[in-house]
Amino acid sequence: MSRSEGGASDTTVLVVDDSVFMRRMISDMIDRFPGFHVAGVASDGQEALRRIAELEPDVVTLDIEMPRLDGFGVLERVMSSRPRPIVVFSAYTDTGSAAALRALDLGAVDFVAKPSGPISFDLGRVEARLYEALQAAVAADVGVLIAERTLEAEPVVAPAISGEAAVAIAASTGGPRALSHVLRALPTNLGAAVLIVQHMPPGFTATLAARLSGVASLPVVEASGGESVEPDRVWLAPGDFHMRVRRIEGTVKITLDQRESMWGTRPAADALFPSVAEAFGGRSVGVVLTGMGRDGANGLAAIRASGGRTIAQDEATSVVYGMPGRAVEQGAAEHVVSLDGIAGAIVECLTELPAPGANASQ
Repeated sequence: MSRSEGGASDTTVLVVDDSVFMRRMISDMIDRFPGFHVAGVASDGQEALRRIAELEPDVVTLDIEMPRLDGFGVLERVMSSRPRPIVVFSAYTDTGSAAALRALDLGAVDFVAKPSGPISFDLGRVEARLYEALQAAVAADVGVLIAERTLEAEPVVAPAISGEAAVAIAASTGGPRALSHVLRALPTNLGAAVLIVQHMPPGFTATLAARLSGVASLPVVEASGGESVEPDRVWLAPGDFHMRVRRIEGTVKITLDQRESMWGTRPAADALFPSVAEAFGGRSVGVVLTGMGRDGANGLAAIRASGGRTIAQDEATSVVYGMPGRAVEQGAAEHVVSLDGIAGAIVECLTELPAPGANASQ
């Protein structure tokens, strides 16, 4: 059997795009991926719905701007009637960034940025990113995606703490919605700084920070480097930059760098978390949320070894249990908590932190 004909155990994919060229390019890439096979294509949203009903593909790649019915309409209808993992293609523009994040809100598993320049320059990057996104789609729990759409964030009471403290959070696939839920529930007077690594390419993290700030109880900004880490503020690592913290003359500051990627990603939690452990010691809390891969497990172990407290999202509420699952397997997670309990667990851990200046290392 030829590769293009697929195998009995291959994951079937429906490619939806209004461009003939893009449909061909995407299909050719997918048929080169081991374990994947293009079952069919569709040129607009209405045809996509018909082809989904006809072919029952395992995964759908979906364009946003299409005639007759756009990608948002397809997402809403599919996730309410024929739910399955959907990977969205979007452009590297402000509009595309917002569109990609809206698609995630509607239930898309992941998004891939369309080539921004000559195809010959971007093809390798796009192909690798598409393969990664499809693998995440296969691993995703669609039931969790559906349940998250109706999950309400219950605000938690602020902890009574004094002195410096930091909460470091890692997320990847399913992360934007999980982060939104957690940040909605945290109190305005948390008493600790929050530092977040969300696996996301350049051009999207600024939009995500603005979106999170619009729903969170705390102000959220994309880090630019050099900021002093202060309580009751949230910093999001920018795409393609590792974010770390460093104590300089008694003040903890944010630093950004483009050192080698970790586990194939930059930013990486395994860059941030050890720096938080070093700067804050036992006055730190580490959290690993839903995501593909294993980033964050080693860093969470470093926080726990420093005397800090550690939390991992549970499998039942994770879109993909890769990152939190690895942290649990490695013994790095002190608490394993459902998504709706993460904010409460963070506050509880902050309440139990050692007094400022105490030696809490284990």
